[in-house]
This record gives sequence, structure tokens and C-alpha cells, in this order.
Amino acid sequence: MSEFARLQSLTEQLLAAARRAGADQADAVAVEAAAVSVDVRAGKLEHAERAEGVEIGLRVLLGGRQACVSASDRSERTIGDMAQRAVAMAREAPVDDTLGLAEPDELTRDTDSTRLDLFDHGPEPEPAFLQDAALRAEAAALAVDGISKIEAAGASFSHRRMWISATNGFSAGVARSGHGLSAIAITGEGTGMERDWAGESRVHGSDMPSPEDIGRQAGERTVERRGARKPPTGAFPILYDERIASGLIGHLVSAANGAAVARGASWLRDALGEAVLPPGFDLIEDPHLPRMGGSRIFDAEGLATAPRAIVRDGVLQGWTLDLATGRKLGMPSTANAMRGAGSPPSPGITNLVLTPGEKSREDLIRDMGRGLLVTSMLGASINSTTGDYSRGASGFWVENGQITHAVNECTIAGNLRDMLMRLTAANDVRDWRASRVPSLLIEGMTVAGE
Repeated sequence: MSEFARLQSLTEQLLAAARRAGADQADAVAVEAAAVSVDVRAGKLEHAERAEGVEIGLRVLLGGRQACVSASDRSERTIGDMAQRAVAMAREAPVDDTLGLAEPDELTRDTDSTRLDLFDHGPEPEPAFLQDAALRAEAAALAVDGISKIEAAGASFSHRRMWISATNGFSAGVARSGHGLSAIAITGEGTGMERDWAGESRVHGSDMPSPEDIGRQAGERTVERRGARKPPTGAFPILYDERIASGLIGHLVSAANGAAVARGASWLRDALGEAVLPPGFDLIEDPHLPRMGGSRIFDAEGLATAPRAIVRDGVLQGWTLDLATGRKLGMPSTANAMRGAGSPPSPGITNLVLTPGEKSREDLIRDMGRGLLVTSMLGASINSTTGDYSRGASGFWVENGQITHAVNECTIAGNLRDMLMRLTAANDVRDWRASRVPSLLIEGMTVAGE
């Protein structure tokens, strides 16, 4: 029996048990996953780990109430107990009339994910192969002049198969794989120590850059941070480097999530149809990009996915919705339901593409005159209702349009609604990113340093 057939059989057993226990509706998930990771330090193996297993999950709906349960044991007794427990829990849950499965005529008929090429069918990498890749990345980072040591270098591989079945007739599965490699390098000693990193991940091993490229990039980024000090305090333009710019757009995406809007906990809750980015900016979700780990043909509720505009020409077009959230807001689902074995569906985003600009990152650095190039962020204080924004940052100081030195231990602040309306984008969008967002310049933010 194939892996998918075993997983499908488990979901069918769960649904049958749910019906016997008295559920009105139910959906079930079975996930088979395996992951192996190897970490090295100082030229030697430091840690190796492998985890694998199967998890099953059941959601039952009963009179506008729902409950979810999950387990790693797949015995017939456990499946029966899960159904009984889920129904008992649902009977005690609060009523929510927006809960419910998709109608049969809403379900997609296209469930074949193979055209997205989301699974690497090549041989699974042996631990020795992963160790060698990590050691090569470490050696390349150490070879960069000025690197004192490597904090960590690691390689990993994972694969995951998931099958979803529901009492409305939906039944489909998807398989995914992932390869990863990263390195963290250190320069200096004591209070003068600085670190930076580089890492990449791909669905297919053949798409990965070489370990030497990753290690060298980690080393070069770290050396650039030597002599970092606090920047001045004041109002300056800030350039979010491409490495972290997607996080800024992520705040907009989170605020456009229907779950936050329905709770009244979004600073965009009254912004539908209004400008949230400057004219000319589109923010597109494209779940059909091939060989990208987040791509999908259908969502967790069996609806067909499709590319859609979250923002078009700067104007907010709609919320990110699953079925229940859409019903709360009086809108159809955008086929953005995501879930795990032990949780109900909730709205989530796949691949994002933001319109790039015409100028290079270097052009924007020159144009900003005096300000801060941010390459790393830590901590966050984001008011989800007002959009007030404050984050710790490090990067490089720009004077007279040129980078002069590294900076650290500073805080940048503003209001997201205002900040996003002052964006200028560079043209440095990179492939192989779930969020394809270029470097972004924002005028007039507050920097707290010295």
C-alpha cells in the first residue's frame, strides 16, 4: 500500500468513527513526516537528529460547535476514543453558526499537486552527505579574513505527506520536501563581538546553492559588521534590506487577515478599498508558483486556490479568509484555509510578490543621503489595533549617500499605516523566496540610538 493510501485509509477510519460517535460533520487529517538535521562546529560533528512519525487529527462539528483532537497512535481503539472525546468536547463548546464544511459544489475537482513539483523524488540525503555540506559551509566561512569562529553550521532535509478527508466528500493529499543549509559566523572578541548568518532552503536539492557560497556569504556579512556602534538619535530615512523587508510587508498581510479583522484587532479594519501603499504597488499572492514549498492547488477546506491581489495599485482589495472567517464578515472564502492535525482551519498566506521599483539598492542608499540601512531586527512591539511600531535593529549607517560603518543597539519606530504610504522599492527582488519583496526605503522614521 502506498504512503498516500495508508494516510487516506486513516482519515476514512476517523470519519467513520466520528459518524458513529454522533458528529454532524467532520474532517480528518493524517500526516506522515520525517526530518533529519546535522550540526557541526570546529570541524566536527556536534549534533545529529532524526525524527519521523505519523500524526492523525480529527475535527468534529455538532450543532454549530466544534472540537479538534489529535494523536500519534493509529490503532483502531485510539481512533474510536478520539471520535468519542471530540464529540464530547464539541457538546461543551460555544455555538458559532459560522462553522461548517464547504458545500459539495464549492469543492475543487483539481487535486493533483504534481504540476507544482513540490516533492524531491531523488534519494534522501544520507547524514554523511549533510555533514559534509555543513562542514564545507563552515570551512568557507572560516576562510573569510576576520572571522574568529563559527557559531553553528547545519544542514537538513525533510519530507511530509498529508491527506485530508471530510464528510462533504473532499479527499486529497499533497507531498512536500525541503532541503536547508545555514551558517552563523562570528568576528571579534568580548564586547566587540559581532555575528551574522546566511542560509537557504529549497524544495529540490538540485536548486540549492553550494555550501561554499552560503558559508562565504555568512563570513562576508559578519566581517562587514566589525566596529559596530550606536547610531545617532533623530528622524532619518530607513532602508529595509531585502533580507528583512518581507517582515515589514508581513505586518500589512497580518493586518489584512480576516481573523484579525473579525476580532476588531487590526489597524486595517476600516481600510478596505483605501490606499495602504503608494500608487503603483501591487501585492499579489500566488499559490501556484512551482517548486516553492508554500504552493498549493487546494486549501485545507478543499477549495481551489488561485492567484489574487491583496493590494492593487496601492489600494487594499480584500481580506485573507477561510470559510468561517468569511461567513463572519459576510464574504466568500479566498481559499486560504490552513491547518495542522490538532487545530481547526484558519486563514493563512502562501507566496507573496510585491511590485519592485526601478532603482537599485545602491541607488536608494545614495538617494537617502543620511540614514540607516537595516539588515537585522530583533524583538518587536507592534500594536495590532493602532499599527504603532517599534523594533530593535542593526545594520549600517549611511552618510552622504555612502555606507560608513556598522551600527547596532538601536530602536526604530513609527506607525505602520503612515510608514507603508511612504515606501520606495528597489529592484533587487530575489527568486526562491516565499515573500518576494525588494529592499524598501521609508522616509522620516524615528531612530533611537546614542
